[in-house]
Amino acid sequence: MSAETLHAGIAELVERYDLDAHQGEQIGELLALLEAEARAPSSVRSPELALDVHVADSLVALELAAARGARALADLGSGAGFPGLPLAIALSDGAVTLVESQARKCRYLERAIAELGLANARVVCARAEEWSAGAGASDAVLARALAPQAVVLEYAAPLLRLGGALVDWRGKRSAADEQSAQEACPLLGMALQEIRRVQPFASARERHLHVFIKVAETPPRFPRRAGVARRRPMAVTPADRPRKQRQSRRSSGAIDAV
Repeated sequence: MSAETLHAGIAELVERYDLDAHQGEQIGELLALLEAEARAPSSVRSPELALDVHVADSLVALELAAARGARALADLGSGAGFPGLPLAIALSDGAVTLVESQARKCRYLERAIAELGLANARVVCARAEEWSAGAGASDAVLARALAPQAVVLEYAAPLLRLGGALVDWRGKRSAADEQSAQEACPLLGMALQEIRRVQPFASARERHLHVFIKVAETPPRFPRRAGVARRRPMAVTPADRPRKQRQSRRSSGAIDAV
């Protein structure tokens, strides 16, 4: 991809999402930083690929009122800063917190924020379950390629204010994963609002944004200790139940409640 073609691709995103020229320049700077930084925590670093699979895929959340109207957003497991950094560029009136547990990635995110001049973004170097200062503070929580959906819900729910939204990026839909999420929702005070099929770039296939709303206070027992959500998900799919029940009978003579 030539510089002219890359510039045209950025211009297309600027027009699509009603951004200004300065925001377009920041997108270009973000792509240049990703390419130049030898330790950038992403396997996709070339500007021509990253423009689509990282930047456009992040900005597609602006098609949702839950994201576009948010003033306090938290990007969980931010990694190389997607979707958080592009959305911090686009939502200049909002405050975006990049939550990342790995120190090396946190250092990269801090450099990116400084080089891009993003006064509305900050890094919290912690696991989502351990970020107690973020409890109930976010209008929107963002999660992209983070964990099974029920696990993401458990991470996100305690961080949301009532009426706030989790926006969860997914590829091809999974009935089993969605069923587990539906089982977890009432335990966390969450409810599914919509599953929207999106096309962030021309060649994108099977992209979906799953939107959950916080409809009741999350019980104080959540979040559980770091790592527990992944090891012991709250909900299991119907296909998993017979195996779980057999294991429970062998160990205790009773059937686990799920």
